Amino acid sequence: MKCRVIAAGTRMPAWIEAGFNDYQKRLKKPIDIELHEIPVAARGGATSTARAIEREGQAMLAAIAKDDYVVALEVSGKSMSTQGLAQWLQVRMRSGGNIAFLIGGPDGLLPACRERASMSWSLSALTFPHGLARVMLAEQLYRAASLIAGHPYHRA
Repeated sequence: MKCRVIAAGTRMPAWIEAGFNDYQKRLKKPIDIELHEIPVAARGGATSTARAIEREGQAMLAAIAKDDYVVALEVSGKSMSTQGLAQWLQVRMRSGGNIAFLIGGPDGLLPACRERASMSWSLSALTFPHGLARVMLAEQLYRAASLIAGHPYHRA
């Protein structure tokens, strides 16, 4: 199964890239996770926040494959335990389709991105930097895959 993280933001700190890359390497099987970065649109001056969200959102929508199961990461989304995520992931893996996870920019996702999503997921009620959300997403996917495989990484 392929999981694509479509995330607003480029030029992340080295520790963000290192964290994501570490889990990306660990996840090669059964999940191939890749990152597709969307540049954050300029804000201020002649560019309104709404226009910036529109630009980012349209780029995200263009990056989604036609048959992708889309998950919007939002603070207001569904909360899942690790066991719940593992069960959900196992169902998705059996379906054979690919997943696209959307991480919006500083002002969130375009409503059309939310409408395209099959699911809205909250990593936490807390607000995190968007780069950190990438690392947390990759780690949680690795943890869920480890739980499915019976690997001792998850010991809760």
